[in-house]
Amino acid sequence: MTERSGVQFQSSLTLALLGFALSAQSQQLEPRAFAANPVGISFVALGVSRTEGGVLLDASSPIQDFQIKVTEPAVGYGRTFAMGSRVASLALVVPYADGVASGTVEGVPDSVHRTGFGDLQLRFTTSLLAGSALAPAEFARDTPDRTFGASLLVIAPTGEYMKDRLINIGTNRWAFKPELGGSRQWGRWNLEGSIAAWFFTDNSDFVEGPKQQDPIGAIQGHVSYTFKPRLWLAASLTWYAGGRSLVAGQSQDDTQNSTRGGLTLSLPVGSRQSIKLLWQTGISTRIGGGDFDTFGFAWQYAWLD
Repeated sequence: MTERSGVQFQSSLTLALLGFALSAQSQQLEPRAFAANPVGISFVALGVSRTEGGVLLDASSPIQDFQIKVTEPAVGYGRTFAMGSRVASLALVVPYADGVASGTVEGVPDSVHRTGFGDLQLRFTTSLLAGSALAPAEFARDTPDRTFGASLLVIAPTGEYMKDRLINIGTNRWAFKPELGGSRQWGRWNLEGSIAAWFFTDNSDFVEGPKQQDPIGAIQGHVSYTFKPRLWLAASLTWYAGGRSLVAGQSQDDTQNSTRGGLTLSLPVGSRQSIKLLWQTGISTRIGGGDFDTFGFAWQYAWLD
């Protein structure tokens, strides 16, 4: 299998412990999410991430010096297939979280520990280029050097949630992220970009009253270099903004406007397996963002039917 034919999988980095204005999914960095792939590939993936750092909350929040330490394993399955003359894919991710959130409330230190399954994630992606549905043999003979596609990520409210607690693993609401993106390759270099928006349903069981949240816009860019087939290093940057919330009819001063960056290294293991190592950090942060670091590891096994 060529490097470009390996299915790309980004381990979930959902920081669902943050039941406040933070929407961690909008902060994910996903290099090669729109990479070219042939039809008929299936894959399974196991990953784990560790996140530590501070989160900026609204100045009116009773919690100050808010810190998180989260370990999140995740398991995923996906498959590419033909949809007419275009290649498409479906991927399912099930996350689990074990984390501690700490801070001070009216000057008194406090912390809370949460464990449980996070919200289920389902992603559908399709190429917008006719003729992109190539069999593996065709793909190997003439690997596309550019892609352009659309995706829809749906997050279902299946995670652990207690309506009488402020800090939860699950979000108790649906989230939808439509996205447009593509890539262009020049020799060993690959440039990729995408634009997306998050939309949220209401959380009617939020402890402080019904909660609504405005959409969040996000832009990502990635530059990667391929050393040899399936061995590549990517540098990534994302900017996200919006997401002001309304709790019990009161507008919150929690609009997000932050930037994060990171590195991802993909290592081949034999012909069907790969390992990914990642690091992500905050660059500039406003309310709803976080100056936290994430380190992750993911193993993937792919095969042709």
